[in-house]
Amino acid sequence: MANLFCELPGRQRDEWVQTLLEEEGIRIERILSWGQATPDGEWYDQERAEWVLLAAGEAGLLLAGEGLPRRLVAGDWLYLPAHCRHRVVWTSPEQVTIWLAVHWQQLGRSDRPQS
Repeated sequence: MANLFCELPGRQRDEWVQTLLEEEGIRIERILSWGQATPDGEWYDQERAEWVLLAAGEAGLLLAGEGLPRRLVAGDWLYLPAHCRHRVVWTSPEQVTIWLAVHWQQLGRSDRPQS
């Protein structure tokens, strides 16, 4: 047993990622941000699907094809299918932003095991 809000490191220069659980096909991470953002011109384009919850703080997340970033506050969550291009435009520099991210291999129709 553990607590998402306990044993947090102090402010870091880079975003801090901790794997909380990893088993076959799934990974759960706690990510801490202190004003970090995705570098200009870079996009995440992940092989795995992701469900992300903003547990504390604030952030701006831009999805490819959308004109403005989505403002996320504590309690907001978002599902990002595999290869959904996205980037973190900003995170709150005044407080720690705590993300809970769940990653898994998304099975498409052609990827499903044959019965």
